Amino acid sequence: MSTAAPLVHARNLTKRFDAFTAVDAIDFDVQPAESFGFLGPNGAGKTSTMRMIACSSPLSDGELRVIGMDPRTEARQIKARLGVVPQIDNLDTELTVRENLEMYARYFDIPSDVARTRADELLEFVQLDERATDKVEPLSGGMKRRLTIARALINEPDLVILDEPTTGLDPQARHLLWDRLYRLKQRGATLIITTHYMDEAEQLCDRLVVMDKAHIVAEGSPRELIDRYSTREVLELRLADGVRAALNGKLDGLADRVEDLPDRVLLYTDDGERTLDELNRRAIPVEGTLVRRSSLEDVFLHLTGRSLVD
Repeated sequence: MSTAAPLVHARNLTKRFDAFTAVDAIDFDVQPAESFGFLGPNGAGKTSTMRMIACSSPLSDGELRVIGMDPRTEARQIKARLGVVPQIDNLDTELTVRENLEMYARYFDIPSDVARTRADELLEFVQLDERATDKVEPLSGGMKRRLTIARALINEPDLVILDEPTTGLDPQARHLLWDRLYRLKQRGATLIITTHYMDEAEQLCDRLVVMDKAHIVAEGSPRELIDRYSTREVLELRLADGVRAALNGKLDGLADRVEDLPDRVLLYTDDGERTLDELNRRAIPVEGTLVRRSSLEDVFLHLTGRSLVD
C-alpha cells in the first residue's frame, strides 16, 4: 500500500435528498495510481458518491477531500484537475473528432498549440488518429466511447472518473477499451470506475467497494473479496423439476452453501469435482453439471441479493 496521501479521502460521507438518504456515512480512500471501483445494484448510492467526488453534487454531511482539497470550498480548483467520463457520451456530433478535443481544451485555458499536440497524442492513444477529421455522428459506439475518454484526458488530470465506461458496447469494443484503460493505469493514472460488469471490475480494479442500500458492505481487491465471501469453486446443477421437489435434504453437507435458483442449484465448495463425485454416490440424477471457479459476480450476488432493483 502506498504511503502517499490518498487522492480521495472520505469519512462519514453522506448524501441526502430531503428525507431520502442516498449515501449513508461511508468511509473509503483512493490511493494515487490506483484503479478503484464502485460496485452495487441500482440505487445503491454509487452515482451519488461519484457526483460528490466530481463536485457536481454537494455533500450533505461528513468529510471529503479530493486531491487534497475540499469540494465545498475548492470545487473549481478540483474540477480543473479531474477528467470525467459520463455514463452517456455527450460529444458534439456536429464537430469532427479532433475538434471535439480542441474545443474542450478551451474550458481549461489550454493554449491552442498545446491542445493540438495533446489531441494528436490522445487520438493515437485511443486508436482514432485515422478518424481525426471525421464527424462524430457516424462513429460506432465504441469509437465514441474512446473519444469521450480521450476528451477527459485533454487537461492531463490527476484523477479520472469513469461512470459505466463500457455499457452498451459489443465484446470487441469492450476489450479494446479495457486495453486502453489498462494502459492508462500503467502510465500512473488514478482511476475511479463504476461498472455493472463483474468481469470488468476484476480486469480493471486494484481495489473496490461493494455498495448496497447506501452503505459499503465490503471492500478489498477482487481476489480478497472472492476469498472472503465465496468458496474456491462452484458446482452448478441442473435438475429435473421432479428431482428438485424430492431432494428432501439429499444435498445436506455437500457444500459450504447451497443456493436454489429457478433454473439451477449452486453448490459453493472448495473442490467441485469431489463434490460432484459425492453427488453421484448419493445417486442424485442430474440433467447437467458445471464446475467453475468462484467469481466476483458470486460475491456481488451473495452480498446484494438476486432481486431486481428498479
